[in-house]
This record gives sequence, structure tokens and C-alpha cells, in this order.
Amino acid sequence: MIKKALVLAMLAAAPFVWSQTPPVPAVAGEVLETRDVESYTYLRLKTAQGETWAAVPTAAVKKGAKVTIDNPMVMNNFQSKALKKTFDKVVFGTLAGQVPAAAAAATPHPPVAQGPDTPDIKVAKAAGADARTVADVLSQGAVMKDKPVVVRGKIVKINSGIRGVNWVHLRDGTGSAANQTNDLIVTTTDELKVGDVVTMKGIVHTDLDFGAGYAYKVLVEEGKLQR
Repeated sequence: MIKKALVLAMLAAAPFVWSQTPPVPAVAGEVLETRDVESYTYLRLKTAQGETWAAVPTAAVKKGAKVTIDNPMVMNNFQSKALKKTFDKVVFGTLAGQVPAAAAAATPHPPVAQGPDTPDIKVAKAAGADARTVADVLSQGAVMKDKPVVVRGKIVKINSGIRGVNWVHLRDGTGSAANQTNDLIVTTTDELKVGDVVTMKGIVHTDLDFGAGYAYKVLVEEGKLQR
């Protein structure tokens, strides 16, 4: 379970265009090339099915070594900013027989994670017929489903480049972490900054499940910054 959690954490943190294929069995092969970047070691492998790239938590692996990638998750059209390269396919996983030190503390971190209460944040509600507070949207999502909404809040976190968009966490001081009504996620292509107070307009969607732990009761998509 630790290794599985580590792989999910890697995927959640990685800047890529998400295109996940169904689970695959462990991948075994000979290392033809290695490339190290922050937190990852990329391996070009020669397998029985042909060459493929894999990515594992940073590890000392030599050319010619025989390795097996456990808990594999295949990502297509993977964009690595660190390597300035787009891979047709990368197999994310962990090396068999190795549990990196970081794995003990690793847990999945999809954008749905809720943080602690932030009573210090007080942002006035936006104006207009479609204006709602963060708590309004998260507690009344079923009523607002597929409808436009305008929310004003402070950006407390951004997960960039996941599924081709940025995942912006907005808080305005309403709601609570206990019932998960204080942190609204808006997906957008706009470039924003943590700490800014913004007004966003988007469409409310409910009961979304993208797999690999990315499930949302309420999500605002197609967000656009209102000026």
C-alpha cells in the first residue's frame, strides 16, 4: 500500500497532460539509459515487448541492470518540463524490492485534498445573480449542477498542468474543513498566483471520478477570471 500511495503522490505532483490507460502488469527489462531529475529517475528499458520509458522515485540504477517496475501506471503523451521532452508513453511505478525512504510518509495528494480551517480569510461575496460563496457551491452543488456560478475568494493552492488545466483552490472564509465546504476547486487555463483574491466564473459539475483517487462531489470547470 505504501508503494501504491507513493505512485499516486508522484502522479498528482507531476506536470502533465493526463491520459491514463487501464492498469498493466509489472514491467521487467534491461536499463539502456537513465536520466535523473528532481525526485525522479527516468529509465529507458528494453523489454520483451520493445523499448519503453519508466519513471521511479530517485534511485541509483546503472546501465545494463535488470529491473522490474511494480505498481505500474501508464501515462500517454507525458510532458516532462525538467527534461524538455514529451514522451509517447511513460510507465510510473516503483522498483521491485526497493522502498524509498520518502515512501514511508508518502500519501496520495490529488487536488481534492482539504486543508485546515482558515478563519483569518474573509472575502466578500461577488455581486450578481450567479454569485455564490464557496460554502454555497459545495453544499448546494446538486441544485447548481451544470449551471454557471461566480465565486470570489483567495487562492490558497494551485495544481498546475493536470489534465491540461490548472486546479485552483479558492477560499472565502465560509464553510469548514470538517464537512469539506471551505475549499472550492476551479479548473481554468488562466495563469493565476497563490495569495491573489480573484473572482472566477465557471460551470458547476458534480459526482466526477477521473480515476486514481481523483473524485469530486462538486467541481467548477471552465473557470474564467472576471475583471
